[in-house]
Amino acid sequence: MSEKILILHASVGAGHTRAAQAVAAALALEAPDANVMTVDALTLARPLFKRAYGEGYLKLVEKAPSLFGLLFDLTDKPPKGKSLGDGLRRAVQRWGANQLAELVENGGWDAVVHTHFLAPELISALRRRGRVATPQLTVVTDYDAHRIWAHDPTERYCVASPLAAASLRAHGVAASAIEVTGIPVMPAFSSPVDRERTLKSFGLSGAYPVVVQASGGHGLGPVEETYRALLAASIPTELVVVCGRNEAAQKKIASIRPPGRHRVTVLGFTDRMRDLMAVADLLVTKAGGLTVSEALAFGLPMALISPIPGQEVRNADFLLENGAAVKASSPAALTGKVEELLSSETRLPEMRRKAKALGRPRAAFTVARLALELARGRSTAVARVDEALAAAEVPFLISHWAVPGLRA
Repeated sequence: MSEKILILHASVGAGHTRAAQAVAAALALEAPDANVMTVDALTLARPLFKRAYGEGYLKLVEKAPSLFGLLFDLTDKPPKGKSLGDGLRRAVQRWGANQLAELVENGGWDAVVHTHFLAPELISALRRRGRVATPQLTVVTDYDAHRIWAHDPTERYCVASPLAAASLRAHGVAASAIEVTGIPVMPAFSSPVDRERTLKSFGLSGAYPVVVQASGGHGLGPVEETYRALLAASIPTELVVVCGRNEAAQKKIASIRPPGRHRVTVLGFTDRMRDLMAVADLLVTKAGGLTVSEALAFGLPMALISPIPGQEVRNADFLLENGAAVKASSPAALTGKVEELLSSETRLPEMRRKAKALGRPRAAFTVARLALELARGRSTAVARVDEALAAAEVPFLISHWAVPGLRA
């Protein structure tokens, strides 16, 4: 009998979705006969909850990133007991994502894989009440692990780094349940690319350093300011600007005439980021977990600009500590950072070597194999959150901004 595996993500930013797609693609190659379904948990939610949860997050990180960072750090501290906020958050999630429970209870799944923290909390509650017994595997999609990722019972956690593993252990997860796999990227990231052909497909010559400016799927952040900072660099480059779904930014950037020393290509949303990363010499980006992991898969050095306080700042710290990136505190500071990197004969090659050492281009295959072991009943790891931590419940992280009026 073929394995029946459910992969759950949430369309809150593009990274969680891309990680889920990567695991599904790897499962299709590892176990072609397996019955794998990939579902956005928010499609099973009530319209009000879906709008508040997804759009609320994006608006908060865009309009009040410092507030988001403060909430992120406050809720990652050791618990001090149960709170009204915890109960309210769970009640709101049970009401908002009620169809998710039906899918899990009635689907006959052999295993559930998560790339976002909403669904594992709901399913863990179902398991504690004896309504389902399906084993879970949770993929943490950043380089550190916030407490919101730890839910009991969960048999297996896949994390990006030893730092994330240590954080989960501090949150009460058994070490035997944690695997440092890397963040799943599409299988294509583990295959070589014909550089000359790929350059030509983008209209690039490769005669100058290829710099790619990425803004994530939603095109958030100071896109125009970053672009102007790159144009101010005195070293000639072939610059590719990817604006995502931010059509206003794309139109504005396309209207700015670059200096003659640079060749510029402006793109909107593209499904060819893998090809761009494969031929780039430098990636200018925020520090989203998936984008970072895709770059590391190709050993691509990064210049980080405006990481979102919270998970992206922690991702950036990890890259900086390991020598795979530099960080510009503002678009104005980016010009000098880029000039310094491109003018040095040693900096970029050294950063590329260190980025390559961090890369896990086959992480999706490792996660897929662990999911298959779980589905086949061959996994021996059973995570148990420390009793004192479990009694305190997981912190009130989302609902007080996702649902207006709620407070911790």
